Amino acid sequence: MKILVTGSTSGLGRNATEWLLSAGHQVVAAGRDLVQGKMLTVAGADFRFVDLDHATAAEFSSMVQGCEAVWHCAAKSSPWGPKAAFMRTNVEVTDRLALAAGQAGVPRFVHISTPAIYFDFQHHADLDESYRARRFANHYAHSKFLAEGCITQRQHQFPDTRFTLLRPRGLFGAHDRVIIPRVLEQIRMNKGVLRLPRGGETLLDLTFTLNVVEAMWLATTQEHLPLAAAYNITNQQPEQLKEMLHQLLQQQLNIRFTIKPVSYSLLYGVAAGMELLAHARRREPMLTRYSAGAVNFDMTLSQSRAINEFNYRPVYTMEQGIALTAQAMRLNKGLHLG
Repeated sequence: MKILVTGSTSGLGRNATEWLLSAGHQVVAAGRDLVQGKMLTVAGADFRFVDLDHATAAEFSSMVQGCEAVWHCAAKSSPWGPKAAFMRTNVEVTDRLALAAGQAGVPRFVHISTPAIYFDFQHHADLDESYRARRFANHYAHSKFLAEGCITQRQHQFPDTRFTLLRPRGLFGAHDRVIIPRVLEQIRMNKGVLRLPRGGETLLDLTFTLNVVEAMWLATTQEHLPLAAAYNITNQQPEQLKEMLHQLLQQQLNIRFTIKPVSYSLLYGVAAGMELLAHARRREPMLTRYSAGAVNFDMTLSQSRAINEFNYRPVYTMEQGIALTAQAMRLNKGLHLG
């Protein structure tokens, strides 16, 4: 099978590209990191060095040409930043790529969305796909919600292309440049101390990246899925944040750190101040109100729809995913672990 993967040089897209290549599939790998792109080329991918924000219609058409599926992993996933940047990358790019795929008659289009559209600074358990925050927590969540709307509109326009939306929660794994690196930076800056509201007892659904790849494959290959359907994707093992960090950082990587409880209201206030300063400096703050809330409020997601409609079950347990993540981090020579 020939599949276009966007965001192929880091995070989920990189994992998806490597998985497809190892399974013998053809991959058109779109990304902005030339160094990583050369590695993917050596591995057998048709790497396209492209900034999707500024890609032409001809470039979009060329990328999807002859593909049997599109896996759209690329996104601006920062918790903070100018609205225009999120609208351009997450909404406009998604819409243009969906248009190109529909016009080319690509049979399958898997769009990676986010449960951030549910987040509303409250505790939640077993949220299903119909839930929406009354007010989105940041531009990222709002833009991903609008992107889903674009996908739904393109589905109506191109009924022969089956669009599917996946909402994976709390991704971790190889090539992560978001969650774990930020945790390590906080530990380093605070000299071995990680301050978390509730002492890290927040109950969360997390997802190992290769399990998301499994879900993407199922969404691509299974017949008779509803058109433009959305699915929560997790490891189906809710866990306290402190337990996950203990397993990964202390048990697997031998990084010594201490979690100290911090008042959420204090953390929220500090984050608000950092955001104001960041606006003046035009630079992302170390902490945002969304980030503070995400590690304070419990959030678990219903898995009924993914299980019942396309038989999604995690291939890797949390324990296996954590061990594989640690292995990848040890192999990353550029990572400072102590």
